[in-house]
Amino acid sequence: MSSNTQRRDNPPPPPDEGYWAALLHEGEFADSSAAEQDDDQNFDGINMETGGQTGFEDGGQRSDWDETIRVMEADEIVELPVIGYNRGGLLVMWNSLRGFVPASQLLNFPATSNNQIRRKALTAHMGQSLKLRVIELNVEQNRLILSERAARAEPGERADILARLRNGDIIKGSITNLCDFGAFVDIGGLEGLIHISELSWGRVGHPADLLRRGQEIDVYVLEVNQEAGRIALSLKRLTPDPWATVADRYMIGQVVEGVITNVVDFGAFARIEEGLEGLIHVSELAEGHFLHPRNVVMEGQTIRARILSIDGRARRLGLSLRAMG
Repeated sequence: MSSNTQRRDNPPPPPDEGYWAALLHEGEFADSSAAEQDDDQNFDGINMETGGQTGFEDGGQRSDWDETIRVMEADEIVELPVIGYNRGGLLVMWNSLRGFVPASQLLNFPATSNNQIRRKALTAHMGQSLKLRVIELNVEQNRLILSERAARAEPGERADILARLRNGDIIKGSITNLCDFGAFVDIGGLEGLIHISELSWGRVGHPADLLRRGQEIDVYVLEVNQEAGRIALSLKRLTPDPWATVADRYMIGQVVEGVITNVVDFGAFARIEEGLEGLIHVSELAEGHFLHPRNVVMEGQTIRARILSIDGRARRLGLSLRAMG
């Protein structure tokens, strides 16, 4: 990580708005299956230990908001009681204000989309007090987001990390959340995003196919936006782009072994190495007539094919099963 002796007094700005949308509305896992859903529909609502308004609708007293602003600017840690929970995390009380702690910001929270397990872990916090740090505050929207994970950092440490980070750095982090659009990584109280397109040189159906919550990984820093407090990370940039040297390692006419990864109306895709897929056009699948490419090949099938064309710049590789005859 690049060094920088400059110390910043203020905490880093809040994370990307899309992150909180995923946490509050989609939960930890955006693609949880129906089989894993809890029968209790109230889990998607708010379960409160006390009555009254829920969520962020209670704006509280102006003096309480002033206190939260002061604490955030000073990067202080507060200890708050847990008063409720929903699928996305915990509700805490701060004087007249209610704050939200996303499940991914809790320490030792189980990495599962099973609602029963999540509910048990969340209800275990009821009546307890947590040491927290403010990571987002918006008075106009009555939004107060806190983190138990960020409270582990020393005062000013998160701002220092943001100031030191440079494009091209390779740093260590821990996976905190997996959503349809990518994976979030804790890098010392700050979170960066690995967009799904930056997870692998190959095709990725969902980040959970490659990563698990709590996993320790090395990541490549793509971009640091100091003003917005956003950190773009990459996993695939830690390894060479296989398309950059495809023409040096393969030749037209060569026979290769691959695995069918996707079957579509116009043909089938086959992976011949990690991050390198070729297209077998429907006209190159087999002799004669057939109703659909799935009548010839299926996903997961291992095949041997002949290379018809190579275009590394366009990231295209033409393959043929017919030419094997």
